[in-house]
Order: sequence, then C-alpha cells, then structure tokens
Amino acid sequence: MKKLLLASALAGAMLAPIANAADYVIDTKGAHASINFKIKHLGYSWLTGRFDTFKGDFSYDENNFANSKITVEVDTTSFNSNHAERDKHIRSDDFLDVSKFATATFTSTSFKDLGNNKLELNGDLTLHGVTKNITIDAEKIGEGKDPWGGYRAGFSGTTRVGLKEFGMKEILGPQSTHVELELHIEGIRQ
Repeated sequence: MKKLLLASALAGAMLAPIANAADYVIDTKGAHASINFKIKHLGYSWLTGRFDTFKGDFSYDENNFANSKITVEVDTTSFNSNHAERDKHIRSDDFLDVSKFATATFTSTSFKDLGNNKLELNGDLTLHGVTKNITIDAEKIGEGKDPWGGYRAGFSGTTRVGLKEFGMKEILGPQSTHVELELHIEGIRQ
C-alpha cells in the first residue's frame, strides 16, 4: 500500500507543472488584442497598419514557462493600412498574395523566461506559403480578475521579419526589406 501511495504521489508531482497551465482564448471580440505592423516606405517614412481579423489561444503556466504555448491564425485578407488602394496592392501577388495565401499562422515551439516579466518566444510563422522559425521578444503585461467575473492575462511582443525570407518581393527600396510586427494579446481564461 505504501508503494502505491508513493508511486501516486511521485506521478502527481511529475504532472503538477502541466496541471498548472491555464488555457486562454485571445479576446478579439472585445478588441483587446491587435497585430500591428510597420515598414519603411522608400526609406522616407513609416507605413503602419494592422490585421483586423485573427484568432488564437494560449496556455500559460506562470510557474514553468516551458509548459506555455500559443497558436494564432491571421486572416491576411484583413490587411488594413487605412488606404484602400495601397491595401489592394499589398494583398496582391506583389506581396501577401491573399488569393493563394489567405491565412498566416504562428505556433510556438518554446518559451524562455528572461526575468522581470520578459520572455523569449520562439515559434514557426507560416506566411505567404513559407514557414520559418522566428523569435518574438515578449513581455507579460499582467493578469487578474476582470469586472465580468472572468480572469485575464495579457502579453505584448515585437519581432522583425524579412520580405524575401517569406518569398515576397522587395520592391519598396533597400530601406524597406523588413516588416516590424507589434503584437498585443489579452486572453480570457477558459
């Protein structure tokens, strides 16, 4: 009997870190999340915008970030730079080619706790039919109860991706070869 209790306690201790992970859905309905971008326009100014439609979820374990994960799916047809003609051009086969690649995805492969709420998030970004591993410099913003009886956790992050790396043309000049992404994610615990 003692051996059975000891084995059960040991198995429980081994599974405890996994059990501490909480599951969240990204709050896009309440517009408490955003995927923003900026790219230099001809090297003279910044062109900014966002993707209006995306969804995702994440698991977060504050005691062991290695147990955390995130997946996000972006509707590339929702590209919005607040200029209809430019958006049409960016959605064309010169850049996003949304008729062929209407979805971009990100799936995390690892989290690293850097201390002071700073994180290094690695994962696979599939964009324009190409999958590459990228690193996102992330920060935990906060977590806690919300006024509606739920519980939320929020993070932000930045990364930089090259157009050529994802099979897109570099036709905006030598200062406009990379896109900087700014990510803000607030999740509702399930």
